[in-house]
Amino acid sequence: MIPKLMEIYLRERLPERTWKNRLVRQDGKCFMEFYSMDVERLSRLDILVDRLGPKLVACMWDETSPLEVGGYLVVDNLAMGRPAMGGIRMLPNLTPQEIFNRARGMTFKNAAAYLPYGGGKAGIFADPDSSSTDHAEIIRSFARLLSRYTDIFLPGPDVSTDDVDMRRIAVENGLDNALSKPAEMGGVCLSELGAAGGGLAIALKAMINELPRLRVLPQFATLSVPDPDKITVLLQGFGTVGSHAARLLKEHLPGARVIGISDSSGYLYNEFGLPVNELFELGKNHAHASQLYFRQSIDLQGAPGKARTKYSNQPDDLLRESAFCFIPAAPVANYLDTDPATHPTMTVDHMGRWSLIIEGANTYSQDSLHQTARARMERAVYRERGIMIATDYLVNSGAVIYAAQEHLIKTPAHLRIPEEMLGNPEAVDTWLKQHSTELEALAERRRQAGEAARDEVIRRNMTELVNLLILNADLLPSAAAEQISIRRITQRERARTARDIMERLITIPESSTVQQAAQLIIETGCPILAVVDQGEGLVGVVTDWDITNASAEGRSGETPLSSIMTREVITAMPGDTILELVRKLEHYEISAMPVVENGSVLGVINTDVLARRSLYPLLIAPQT
Repeated sequence: MIPKLMEIYLRERLPERTWKNRLVRQDGKCFMEFYSMDVERLSRLDILVDRLGPKLVACMWDETSPLEVGGYLVVDNLAMGRPAMGGIRMLPNLTPQEIFNRARGMTFKNAAAYLPYGGGKAGIFADPDSSSTDHAEIIRSFARLLSRYTDIFLPGPDVSTDDVDMRRIAVENGLDNALSKPAEMGGVCLSELGAAGGGLAIALKAMINELPRLRVLPQFATLSVPDPDKITVLLQGFGTVGSHAARLLKEHLPGARVIGISDSSGYLYNEFGLPVNELFELGKNHAHASQLYFRQSIDLQGAPGKARTKYSNQPDDLLRESAFCFIPAAPVANYLDTDPATHPTMTVDHMGRWSLIIEGANTYSQDSLHQTARARMERAVYRERGIMIATDYLVNSGAVIYAAQEHLIKTPAHLRIPEEMLGNPEAVDTWLKQHSTELEALAERRRQAGEAARDEVIRRNMTELVNLLILNADLLPSAAAEQISIRRITQRERARTARDIMERLITIPESSTVQQAAQLIIETGCPILAVVDQGEGLVGVVTDWDITNASAEGRSGETPLSSIMTREVITAMPGDTILELVRKLEHYEISAMPVVENGSVLGVINTDVLARRSLYPLLIAPQT
């Protein structure tokens, strides 16, 4: 069954004809798919198509599951490579727009990390507090829905999903179709390694070296950068990312002090430094580490030296404290703003004194109101107060870089779960034990590769970010970060071909009638059809204009399609580059052409695809 709230949302926004024409059922699984040409339908879901994407928005649910399993998948952009990579979150009130915003963030994050993967995101419409048994079954059922998209989407963990869930998905869909698996599957197990938190420590260390260069800008003229052993840090959020950032900070900057942390139970502050290792161990098994530490170590014991530690049950008040660096690592995008009406964690006029913000939380959103608020915050914080902001997807990419190694370093054929075992947990467990030594060795290779790639990428991103801000004093950090990602995408885009960006082209037999062609155009929303012979070879094309013209001429619906189709078809080869495609469309003054190889139709290229998916306007723009 489709989740009730999900059905209500979709039926309010999509007309009945869309449900009738777009709903596809396969063995009890239901899918509604929208592509970049579905501008009007996507706008009903509050998704605005632009030159980056999205490529695919899928609404899906399992009618056979009593748990009402359903959700959304957004593949935003594949310019960097195929498939898209992104996490799966589980929340009870997801919308396609929210998943799209997160997918766009992944497009930028993967591009900034030089990863050959597009950006995507998936969301399960379910209560994350379901029983453990229900949770496991929800994940398995959603994995079976995702199996339709294994060629274009690689899932990893996100809000309310973890490495155990990725193991469940791998059992259903195969080892190469899930990321952040446990080592017994050859995975890197992000929650244990602290890949994202370690990336924040790398970013802080790199920024200490880069910050003095910013003194050429007026707001940083008096910037003082302390010695590495005098660095102080505040951490908003002490979950997987924040706790590992605190722990690994000691490895990269041994003299640095974490002087404040917060979680849902409150915040701790000690100007001389908090016992990070003790808090890390406490946080492994308790969500409320701040409150528990206060009760056990301060309130009850009153141990010498610990009396200086301040505790408050108001976690947001951590942002009133001062430190050299503030790291937001809680799932809060709007942590600062000048306008209290947006309900930020803290307003700028009440924040502490900081010199640097390293964003360990996902703060990017396509929403125009969010972007306006973000620009307003950066003008107040970066431009007026001289606080450097290292944007989230430039520094918070450690996890995806590690996870990507599970796909970049291929699983040997003999270490892939036999297809007949997929979906059978007991059989898979037995098979994994038989291959445990080799799989754990593969996991270690991937871990080492991930660590080297993460450190190199994040250091380079910090240098490039500061370079852009120095070159353009009017540029804000978020705009500079976006430029970095767009540059990566356009560099990769220049090497792409028709095969990489083509859309699906609907075919119709040459023996069909005009009425049948018209009906197919209405049902699919595709304005052009490829007319094929009995051997599936291309013999012509017919467009919605051809149908309209035939009607205006008074031709009946039974008129043979062959009498109105265009026989001399301009086609593209799958290896044609984007610039070659554009020149061909312009030379022949056409808006679309089939992609054909050995007479077989592979897809279609049209001006919409080039404008929205190939970033052609960026390719021909002056390079700075």
